[in-house]
Amino acid sequence: MKRNRLIRMILAAFFLALAYVMPFLTGQIPEIGAMLCPLHIPVLLCGFICGGPWGLVVGFIAPLLRSFILGMPPLFPTAFCMAFELAAYGLVAGLMHKFLPKKKPFIYVSLLTAMIVGRLVWGSAMFICLGVTGGTFTFAAFMAGAFTNAIPGILVQIVLIPVLVMALDHPKLMRWRD
Repeated sequence: MKRNRLIRMILAAFFLALAYVMPFLTGQIPEIGAMLCPLHIPVLLCGFICGGPWGLVVGFIAPLLRSFILGMPPLFPTAFCMAFELAAYGLVAGLMHKFLPKKKPFIYVSLLTAMIVGRLVWGSAMFICLGVTGGTFTFAAFMAGAFTNAIPGILVQIVLIPVLVMALDHPKLMRWRD
C-alpha cells in the first residue's frame, strides 16, 4: 500500500514537471503553440495513470506554479481559472477510468467527459471571476476560449491521450496499482 502511494506520488511529480516544461516546447511552434493546450496533456495522463485525486492536485497546481515562477499564464484570471479547469480534467479522467471498463471505447468516454467537464468548469470560473471584478464573460467568449481557439489542442488530446493510456495501462506495467 505504501509502495503504491509512493509510486503514484513519484509519477504525479513527473506529470507536474512535464506540465511545467511542455509549454516551452509547444511555444516554439508559431501561431498554434498555445492552442495545443500543453498543460492539459500531462494532467489528463496523471488522472488516467495515478488516479483522480492525484490528477486533481497536479491539475490545480500546474498553472499556478507556472504563473508564480514564470508569470505565464497571468495569475488572474487565467491561471486561477485554469487551475479549476485542469483539476476537473484530472479528477474526472481518473475517476471515470477507475470505474469504467478498461477497454478502448471507455478511454475515449472518460477523456471526452473530462474535456467537457473541464471546459464547463473553466467557463464557470471565468464567469465568476470576471463578474466579481466588474467584467463580463459572454457565451461567445466561452465558445472561443473553450472550443474554437483550442481545436488544435482538442485534436491532439483525442489522438494522443488514448494511445498513451493504452500503452501505459498494460497490466504488467501497472501491476503496482490497486
